[in-house]
Amino acid sequence: MEVVRDFLRDYPAVEGTIRERIEGFRRIWMNRDLESMLKELVFCLLTPQSKARTCWNAVERLEDRGLLTDGRYGEVLDAIPDVRFKYTKAKRIIMAGERFIERGEFILPGELEAFTDPFEAREFLVSEVNGFGYKEASHFLRNIGLGEDLAILDRHILRNLLRAGAISGLPNSLTGRRYRDIEVRMGDVSRSMNIPLSHLDLLLWFRETGDVFK
Repeated sequence: MEVVRDFLRDYPAVEGTIRERIEGFRRIWMNRDLESMLKELVFCLLTPQSKARTCWNAVERLEDRGLLTDGRYGEVLDAIPDVRFKYTKAKRIIMAGERFIERGEFILPGELEAFTDPFEAREFLVSEVNGFGYKEASHFLRNIGLGEDLAILDRHILRNLLRAGAISGLPNSLTGRRYRDIEVRMGDVSRSMNIPLSHLDLLLWFRETGDVFK
């Protein structure tokens, strides 16, 4: 299929950048970098229907103001003015802090250590983090070095999977079962091209945005 040939054509140009990005994610978990993990959690709470770089700028603003571990609702809201649905997302950041920050320490990584299976870790996050569906949980795990076998099925990825014939249409919503089904299909595409799933995600993101980011 022509679009698959396009994927294979584009991959060599960004493969090195993608490998560097994935290695950076791996180091976060290997080094137990709690600060980076907390930033990634907040980032993934902000990203739904918002631009990734806008969200990351908001995360850095929160960090600069000392609000990642000890922010009040109004302060958090003031730090994320450009993020869509900022009122809801500010509440979710506060709720995440109430659940996963104890005496100023981010405890979620310790809870994730109980899981050897990233798919089980994802189920835990979906149930425990207000604002996390399968996409957001997968995104967070990938970004902290634990989710290279998980698909991050945002609209950019789904459009490319449709073009590749992996899915027959764009779903209006994704139940857990439907998400896992499409994830398997994306894995099939990945193996057929001999491109790791985590690389394919960033490649498709690059094709849509011209950027290899998060």
